[in-house]
Amino acid sequence: MDPLPGKTRFHDFSIDRRVMQGIADQEFRYCTPIQEQGLPIVLNGRDLIGRAQTGTGKTAVFLIGIFCRLLQDQERPPPGHPRALIIAPTRELVLQIVKDGRTLGAHTPLKMVAVYGGSDVKTQGEALRQQRFDVVAATPGRLLDYLRRGVLALDRCTTLVLDEADRMLDMGFLPDVRRILAHLPGSEKRQTLLFSATISDDVRRLADRWCHRPVYQEAGEQSVSVEKIEQRVYLTTSEEKFTLLYNLIKGRDHGRILIFENMKSDAAALAARLRTYGIDNLLLTGDVPQTKRLSRLEAFRAGGDRIMVATDVAGRGIHVDDIVYVVNYTLPDEPENYVHRIGRTGRAGAAGVAVSFACERGAFAIPDIEAFIGRPLPCTEPEVDMLAPLPEPSMAEKKGSRRSNRPRSGRKNRQSRPGSSR
Repeated sequence: MDPLPGKTRFHDFSIDRRVMQGIADQEFRYCTPIQEQGLPIVLNGRDLIGRAQTGTGKTAVFLIGIFCRLLQDQERPPPGHPRALIIAPTRELVLQIVKDGRTLGAHTPLKMVAVYGGSDVKTQGEALRQQRFDVVAATPGRLLDYLRRGVLALDRCTTLVLDEADRMLDMGFLPDVRRILAHLPGSEKRQTLLFSATISDDVRRLADRWCHRPVYQEAGEQSVSVEKIEQRVYLTTSEEKFTLLYNLIKGRDHGRILIFENMKSDAAALAARLRTYGIDNLLLTGDVPQTKRLSRLEAFRAGGDRIMVATDVAGRGIHVDDIVYVVNYTLPDEPENYVHRIGRTGRAGAAGVAVSFACERGAFAIPDIEAFIGRPLPCTEPEVDMLAPLPEPSMAEKKGSRRSNRPRSGRKNRQSRPGSSR
């Protein structure tokens, strides 16, 4: 295949042939902007501060760089002494990074492991003590726990990746990350790669402190590229929201749909009500046990279940392709979360649709979101067919609906309580 004009190929870089095999297995031919700009810096051993949204291919940048660097070094330290460390804010992101790494590194002798909370401490710790892992991807809390226990040592770690640095700041992980960095070789003796969706003043200060003469690369806009994401905002009432959602889902009989709620209790109530109307769905919130969260994500990713109701635990770092609709059942309180939510669709240049319901309360979030993304949101009244009356659930389903809604309201009209924005 002849190269496309203006397109950079992975073959244009000095990438180890074993890693190139993994790239070919994924049928990656042309680089995304962050890959085109970041790979030459990373492969040359420089520190990099990269700004790129989730879904733009940034994970491949640091994984390819890590693998090529480690394959040049024949040293194989003993168990418990990884040669590269990736820190990410959530368990889901850590697991996705390791999954991507095992695919890209399938033809190399390198081994990766995910370290995260919510799994058995003893079992995971024994595996780290007994097996040799070249790359550790970890959440800050569990990693720090193993460092304190002496299960892991980072003295031979020559590459550090901080993924979604802005998110780690938001989640309060800065003290833990500082303690972890104290276990690593100094900034001049390691390569540090920091990636963030936004490069705030706080992120710049961290970069100046933790990196050695870093190169800054910014791919795309600070906000999600809206050209590939069709955004719709329906001006509605809280009573109409569930009817809108039901008709939207029924009007789209294929493709994945990801529905966001702000609160865990509201997400659970919405998921339960959808089921009473015969719409199977998966629930993903912080209250769901870790094993179930992982299995539900895999089911959603595999396409066996096409509807997921989630809180912002799924807003970033969840890599699921072909999500045709993201629905903000309740608009988020923070404008940045709107950007991350709609970024679940339209990934890597694909087309996608983001639908938001602006009820009496949710409409107040619109000006801040518009200011953040730098453009007005297209607000419209729902089409007539989207307000078609709901069908009657079966008698068994009605009983389940009354049970799920009784704690929330004593109204007789259950259709008016879809799980409000409170």
